[in-house]
Amino acid sequence: MFAKLYQHLKVNPRQVFLIDSLGALLSAFLLGVVLVQLESYIGMPRKVLYFLALIPCLFFCYSLYCYFRFPKKWRPFLKGIAGANLMYCLISLGFVFFYFGQLTYLGLFYFLNEIIIVMCIGITEFKIAK
Repeated sequence: MFAKLYQHLKVNPRQVFLIDSLGALLSAFLLGVVLVQLESYIGMPRKVLYFLALIPCLFFCYSLYCYFRFPKKWRPFLKGIAGANLMYCLISLGFVFFYFGQLTYLGLFYFLNEIIIVMCIGITEFKIAK
């Protein structure tokens, strides 16, 4: 299934920007709205959740812009969001380490899964941009 999706996206790279923008919107909503309400169950401070939510908001705007504009030389733009996604993973991982003692199992579960998913997306975007 993933191989078929990868081949489809490789042929239709414009759709990668749409998928990335929707994923960023979901992350921003989960971090900035849902997890803020569940702060005591997650363990990550509210200010960190808002900061982390701001980053995918920027990614959402960038990817949506690229989707609608879809430049002829799209590869550098896809590499840009791929690198940004991987950088976001490092930032999130840094906060996980810094607040490790405060995080609950639910918080650890959320952040580690988000990091894995975003990392896979970033790596896939780099592969498609080759």
